[in-house]
Amino acid sequence: MRLNSVQEIGCDTGMIKKGIILNDDFINFIQNGKIQTEKLSNGSEELVIDAAMEKRQKLVEKFQDEGVNINPLILIQLPDRRISSDEHTRESVERILKDKYKISTDNNRLAIWLSGEHINKEDVERLDSEVEVLIFKQAIALGWDCPRAQILVLFRQWHSRIFSIQTVGRIMRMPEPDRGHYKSEILNYGYVYTNLDNIEIEEDIAKNYITIYESKRRFDPELNLLSFYPKRHREKTRLSPLFIEIFLEQAKNYGLKKYVNIEAKKDYLKIISDYKAEDIDKLAGEKIDGDEAIKAGDTDLQKSFDFFVRDNLTPFYPENRSVDRVKKTIYIFFEQEFQMPYENFWKDILQIVLSDKNKQHFINVLDKAKEKYNAEVEKRESELVAVENWNIPEKIKYGENAIKEDRKKSIMQPFYKEGKWKSEEAFIDFLEKAETVDWWFKNGERDAKFFAVPYGNGEQKPFYVDFIVKLKDGRIGLFDTKGELTKQVAGPKIDGLYRYIQKENEKGKKLFGGIVTNTDQNYRGRWVYFDKTSKDCIAPNFLDTI
Repeated sequence: MRLNSVQEIGCDTGMIKKGIILNDDFINFIQNGKIQTEKLSNGSEELVIDAAMEKRQKLVEKFQDEGVNINPLILIQLPDRRISSDEHTRESVERILKDKYKISTDNNRLAIWLSGEHINKEDVERLDSEVEVLIFKQAIALGWDCPRAQILVLFRQWHSRIFSIQTVGRIMRMPEPDRGHYKSEILNYGYVYTNLDNIEIEEDIAKNYITIYESKRRFDPELNLLSFYPKRHREKTRLSPLFIEIFLEQAKNYGLKKYVNIEAKKDYLKIISDYKAEDIDKLAGEKIDGDEAIKAGDTDLQKSFDFFVRDNLTPFYPENRSVDRVKKTIYIFFEQEFQMPYENFWKDILQIVLSDKNKQHFINVLDKAKEKYNAEVEKRESELVAVENWNIPEKIKYGENAIKEDRKKSIMQPFYKEGKWKSEEAFIDFLEKAETVDWWFKNGERDAKFFAVPYGNGEQKPFYVDFIVKLKDGRIGLFDTKGELTKQVAGPKIDGLYRYIQKENEKGKKLFGGIVTNTDQNYRGRWVYFDKTSKDCIAPNFLDTI
């Protein structure tokens, strides 16, 4: 049963909590002298953990008042991808838990559920389990049920300010659904603590993250087709040293130096405090901004700067080398323009860049530099790598949103459908009924795993046709469905597929096909395919006559 909808389960029945509260009591933590600069010297992770632990103790006391033996669980979520800063975050969390709260894996009060590392998780779902804290990643979301989980801790992560309704759902179950809600209202809510300055909540960012279905090839058709896939240029996804030169050039063109106010420095962090949501369905698409300021320690300042860089790297992948490249570029800018070498002025540089008066100017130059860098990279001639003897994949994995369908002529069994393309569904219906069809394969659209032909004038690109169809007379059909055929859209692909079929047939292959469409917009007419060039795309051949 999914936990991401109040309407699905029914809050009124007491099966799930009444809502979630974000950073409850943070104002109390921030005021009254409780938050000192030295407390943040190791980062605001400690602040978040302290708040979560205090809330957990209050929950323990209230469960005791209710006369039930339930040990509320704190979930601490780490980023999904493993980079050096992630490992530092985990080490910091475990150190705080052990040194300050005597919670560790050795005394069974801490459980770990990470890829390839499972410690003390065997009985963690039990309501009276001695485990008080579980450190995990996104990947355990599917199918895991622990009703005593009531507090979720999220740290400032390198890749996203977004977490999902599915993530919140982990703390929405009531521990005793038969009993329902408790007299003490504090027990009827889930609690999220985070040091993010703002967050966005999406309905489900984890869709297709986990592959749970597998389809297998029924037999080996021994196609041995010539296929192509694009050679990966790392410069398209990561930044090379060329970026430094381009950024500095764009900074001069923009006049960045005159816009930067070196007296404007950010030395605080925004923290979200006491945000309450009683209907998690309405959270999807919500953005929540921080409303309380705390003094930033050195560690949090560095993390905020790292996050700023990663947050502004799109469309480049925010891996360590690209992030370090941008950071180095900014450091060089300050040394050249303001005589502020990083070794002596690192803290000032970070505070200046993150200042509200300066941040947008750096973002503007970064955007211009990325655009220019992209243009330089695109000048390189595209390269396609040939696969001499491509065959239908032996196995294909699918995510949780794939739908299983009974398709007897599919060479992959069971057949799983992804997406909702009416033209593809209607064409599959046709193939299933056609007496001339032996089997068919629904192609994918990535790398060397799936079949593609080259197309384009000058710059070569891979064209992943939708279907490969084997007829009983031995011919192989290559078809790409189009709801409405237009030369402007399909022309280059028509020509690429035509040239490919002609060349391969000269080598002895028995190929045919082209762009396929239906003569009726509701797919009740005839299926026609165009096996000529785009210039001759007038008289169609009819699939219903093959």
